[in-house]
Amino acid sequence: MKVSLQTDDNLNEMEIVIKCQQSTPRVERIISLLRIMDHQLTGKKNGETHILDIEQVLYGETVERKLFLYTLDGVYETNLKLYELEERLSSIGFLRISKSTIVNLARVKSLKSDMNRKIRLTLEGNEKLIVSRQYAEIFKKRLGGSNG
Repeated sequence: MKVSLQTDDNLNEMEIVIKCQQSTPRVERIISLLRIMDHQLTGKKNGETHILDIEQVLYGETVERKLFLYTLDGVYETNLKLYELEERLSSIGFLRISKSTIVNLARVKSLKSDMNRKIRLTLEGNEKLIVSRQYAEIFKKRLGGSNG
């Protein structure tokens, strides 16, 4: 892969151009990572509101009707609903893996097929999650057909 940088004092906004023969899962991942860098969420922890860069978020999970964002540094409560989080983040590398969980695909370290067509994920920080049967096929397709 060849990477080049051009600076232009006349630009008001950064522009990134990717040139490739064809779009592949690797190219899509690069694009998702670039998009992630430009997004933030807020979450509450210990009575304080924190601004979280999306790339920090490992996953989001609904527990007792509350949505929590999990990072390597801690757990933050957000006022968003899971479907709202999914709508905002699905185009930038997040994917629903169960009725209550959405995961940041860029933070998945490994995956393994589990019993009953489920998939076991290991995230950065060695956090373990399960992709339910209902979402396993979508998950595999999003990763480019990987079986684990």
